[in-house]
Amino acid sequence: MRVSRLVFLTIYTCILLAACAAPEPVPPSKNTTTPLPIKSLIPSPTGKPTAIPRPFRVIGYATEAVVLETISFDKLTHINYAFLIPNSDGSFAALDNPSKVKALVQLSHQNNVKVLISIGGWGWDAQFEEVAADPQKRVTFIREALKVIGEYEFDGVDIDWEYPDPGKSAQNYAALIRELRNALPDKLLTTAVISSGDENGLGIPPETFAPLDFINVMTYDEPGHASMEQFQAGLDYWLGRGVPPEKLVMGIPFYSRPGEIPFRKLVQSDPAAAQTDTFNYNGNQEHYNGLATVQKKTLLALDRASGIMFWTLEQDADGNLSLLNTINQTITAARR
Repeated sequence: MRVSRLVFLTIYTCILLAACAAPEPVPPSKNTTTPLPIKSLIPSPTGKPTAIPRPFRVIGYATEAVVLETISFDKLTHINYAFLIPNSDGSFAALDNPSKVKALVQLSHQNNVKVLISIGGWGWDAQFEEVAADPQKRVTFIREALKVIGEYEFDGVDIDWEYPDPGKSAQNYAALIRELRNALPDKLLTTAVISSGDENGLGIPPETFAPLDFINVMTYDEPGHASMEQFQAGLDYWLGRGVPPEKLVMGIPFYSRPGEIPFRKLVQSDPAAAQTDTFNYNGNQEHYNGLATVQKKTLLALDRASGIMFWTLEQDADGNLSLLNTINQTITAARR
């Protein structure tokens, strides 16, 4: 990153005086070509020194494909295991590879990381609609979810009903969330995954904000996949809707669009892909988040929300090119 003569002189003068204001933050851009030094990100996007007045969560989604030995538990606060698939009668399909799931929970707890079971996912809205509309099916859903939580010793449940419709569907969604919260012991968490806003957010009624421990926002996949503009718009939308900052967790994808290429594959193809947000992979222009953009998003979440979540752990790169490592370094630097 080039530093202008004015900025250089300002910094130099401040050092001599031993007291100066923080430098102006670097404005976000659609295509970041150079990763920013961690310390240069300490000023918040609002121009004020970043403070962390609330606990900050780092939530990684994991699927059966995750390699347990590669998980950086020390950089995580929560893992959401995906997915427990709902049936239309309120029951669930059995989890694949149960021994691996139990091992994941055990390792996580040994490292003081909470593990939630994520129910649903993309493509299961119809099952949620049918279950939530029927009071008896909601009872079955909650009873069976509690059985799974108890069997695997999960720390709570994450509801991944992404797009309830406004109106009756939204009311049924609220009923499911409320009844689930009432059925869970206080020590167990109830969370939800929601869209980044606009018309897709209207199916999430405000009365669901109180019973949820925190709310994960998918600021990706829609037009403008993973852009800073989408991230900021998602923050503005849900804060404007009344989600408390201490419950708001902002999402980052560890994969590209349109090809859904894991970040690790992009940088395996060319390490330089880590330094930008677009890359030509096998003849296709892929859009994603490189290191510098992940730094900026983490800083913005530190300033205005209470966490970062991402999909998924197994899509990350290793070592200095790891997006999770970048998130952790940014948080650590901001706390100094």
